[in-house]
Amino acid sequence: MKLRVLGILSVLSVLLVILGSTAILASVSRELTQELQIKRVTALNRFAQVAFDAAAADESEGLQTEMDRYSELYGEGVLIRLQGGTLRSGGLSEDRADVGGALARANLNLSDTTLAPLQPFGPASEVLSRSFGSASQVLGEVILEVDLEAARQKLRERWLLVGLAAAALAAVLLLAAARVTGWVLRPVHRLNSAVTELEATGRTGQLPEDGPPELRELSRSFSTMARTVSNSLESQRQLIADTSHELRNPVGALRLRIDLLQLELQTVRQKDAAAGVLAELEHVEGILEGVLKLAAAEHRAGEDSARSPAGASRRPLGGAQGPLDPYPILQEEAERAGPAARRSGATILLHSPPEPAAHTVCHPAELAQMVAELINNAIKYAPGAHISVAVRPRPGAVWIEVADDGPGLSADGRAAATGRFWRSPRNRGTRGSGLGMTIVDKLAAANGGRLVLAAASPHGLVARLEFPQTAAGSVEDVAAGHEAAAEQDAATGKGQDD
Repeated sequence: MKLRVLGILSVLSVLLVILGSTAILASVSRELTQELQIKRVTALNRFAQVAFDAAAADESEGLQTEMDRYSELYGEGVLIRLQGGTLRSGGLSEDRADVGGALARANLNLSDTTLAPLQPFGPASEVLSRSFGSASQVLGEVILEVDLEAARQKLRERWLLVGLAAAALAAVLLLAAARVTGWVLRPVHRLNSAVTELEATGRTGQLPEDGPPELRELSRSFSTMARTVSNSLESQRQLIADTSHELRNPVGALRLRIDLLQLELQTVRQKDAAAGVLAELEHVEGILEGVLKLAAAEHRAGEDSARSPAGASRRPLGGAQGPLDPYPILQEEAERAGPAARRSGATILLHSPPEPAAHTVCHPAELAQMVAELINNAIKYAPGAHISVAVRPRPGAVWIEVADDGPGLSADGRAAATGRFWRSPRNRGTRGSGLGMTIVDKLAAANGGRLVLAAASPHGLVARLEFPQTAAGSVEDVAAGHEAAAEQDAATGKGQDD
């Protein structure tokens, strides 16, 4: 947009300079032409009068002297034709085509006393002519050569000055156009970035109030709206987290009462009914646990987005102690999930670590949570499958893959899998909250990565966590990790105090 506006203003500025320069140059040309014409017509009339007097006195010697002096002084030729002969000075001859034509017209009592407008380049001279005599008789003709080079040189100097002034003015106008364009569009770009950030994170910073009055008012209105939206979203998120947290106490008390009730039940039917209630209660506990995890993940993602400029690469916050080798975490989570995999008939294959080791910056506990969720998801929804876990270095990136050869998901299912409470129609009978992939997606974003779901070959699902690669021992990243850890510790301490 800036280039388009600046382009239009630049074209208008250049056209304005060209039109102004053209008008000035045309005025300069007319001025010099008129000045030269007045002087030479005056000289022409004087020669005509002197020639008339010489013809009347039949004495041409004084006229010739006058002509020679003029030619010597101005370097221009003069030719006067009398009835008794032709006088010449300055090398002007009637053999020249323009001189012969001027003589013929003057003999017909037609005067040529107008010079063509001067141009920077052109013929070196022009001729002026007129006749002299009585009212009824032409006694002779006067031809005056006008040297145009001196006037043309002056015109070229004026053109050069006007050209330099025009170039300077164009540069000033273009600079002013760039400044005005930036002044007008800077608030628009900030507003666009703020809208993008608000859409992605649900929050944005206070917009500075600059630019035209209309845009300053728009910035104030947007900032007010953004605060309202952010506060509303934060209130909703906090409400969900608080509600889930508060429900855990009555749910825990209800579980205790059911456990006590089971001790009093005698018949198998009563015990089966109590077991069903307990199973549903465990399901509710799982949903509450998932909601709490999701609220924490969304808070982390929102906190990271608020600290990162729109479009900038994100760093994980809180506890990431510099470059991290993810392989030991994968190894630990694969071992922890081993018993559950064996109970479902699945097998977990942990691939060998890459050489050299791949490093990224990620919160270790959150990476463990993401990997555990992906492995447990494969165990739960692909029973009896072969599950592979691997770290795969890529140019500028580190991929952490959990793949299975189970039934997998359709393209629409993979696109919807990260939505809250989404579950595949095929797995409606399997217990779960439908929040696992959503939590992984939010935590991956909070750590500067992303979750990608793809189809495995020939069948199954590949869940891939993609993080930017970091050189081991990077001082900058270590410092950033320590700073983030300090911030997280401070926030944790504040939360415990509250």
